[in-house]
Amino acid sequence: MDLKSILANALKSHILTEWNENDLYEWIETPKHTHLGDLSFPCFQLAKTLKESPAVIASEVAGELSSPLFTKVEAVGPYVNIYFDGGKIGKEVVSDILVQGEEYGAKQFGENKTIVLDMSSPNIAKPFSMGHLRSTVIGNSIATIAEKCGYSTEKINYIGDWGTQFGKLIVAFKKWGDPEVVKANPIAELFVLYKKFHQEAEIDPSL
Repeated sequence: MDLKSILANALKSHILTEWNENDLYEWIETPKHTHLGDLSFPCFQLAKTLKESPAVIASEVAGELSSPLFTKVEAVGPYVNIYFDGGKIGKEVVSDILVQGEEYGAKQFGENKTIVLDMSSPNIAKPFSMGHLRSTVIGNSIATIAEKCGYSTEKINYIGDWGTQFGKLIVAFKKWGDPEVVKANPIAELFVLYKKFHQEAEIDPSL
């Protein structure tokens, strides 16, 4: 459910009948603080045409604006702050989801376009961590939302960060590695060797 559309329609239908609804929609803002309402309508653009103070216009609009979905409408300076009825909005959203099913929220504006997403790209010289899991989940969520909007998605993992750590691992393996132990538990054992390299390097910088 698009709350901005509901507000723009209410403004167009009952008060600002001569204004373009698309313009009204674009002017609507989301307050930075929740105590200022769910949406806010600034009256600066109206003042240019009506030749009145934005605060005066906001007061007039707030006095006339109403909807069954609003719990409160108030003017704060040049802004009209609108508070929506969460219960009614929630009921309508759930009803829409039940009717539309998997099509709920689907959009078409991404058709014939592709989005490329870098995923967690773990460093294969180190164990997989919760940080990798987090970025994988975030990346997959963004991809799912994009696909819902019609985009094709390409999810890419750059496996490994091919830097000096691999040179360190090679040195550590040649000096202290046991091939059979590494084969039995590769990541964990290589990580042990990697840490050993740094410990030994503090003693012998030539490593």
